[in-house]
Amino acid sequence: MLLVQLMKPFYTKLEGNRIKLVFAYQYFSIRKDDELFQFIPVEGKEIIVHTETLQVENLADIFVFQKGNRFIRLPLYQLLLVSDIHMHLQVIIENSAQMNLGSSSLEGVSEAIEEFEEKNYERMIDYALLHKDAALFNKLLQFKEFNGGFPIE
Repeated sequence: MLLVQLMKPFYTKLEGNRIKLVFAYQYFSIRKDDELFQFIPVEGKEIIVHTETLQVENLADIFVFQKGNRFIRLPLYQLLLVSDIHMHLQVIIENSAQMNLGSSSLEGVSEAIEEFEEKNYERMIDYALLHKDAALFNKLLQFKEFNGGFPIE
């Protein structure tokens, strides 16, 4: 059995209902009989997963791994059968889905920004008090009082 040592996509791209995971040198390696083989993108270099069914779509693509002058050429379907790549794919897809959900969901963002600004304002006041900077302290109080907002410097 082959064990995936490292599997980090060079980049991921969401195209409709597919996640495309693109791999490059040093981002994908497998272990066979205690020997480490590094992925080389000479043939297949991407794994395409359907987001709804979680099925790999490009099963015929050939992935090549190299150690010195020895090569392992495996169709993606065979790599899926003889290795623990499923676990790694699952983690990557879950992380990609969370990132896409997080970037597309904007509710609560303005509240979070206001909270960060308020905390930053409080730290600026604490800084002015700690350093006995009356001018900065007065400036902060005036700005908030007259503008109802926070100074940005």
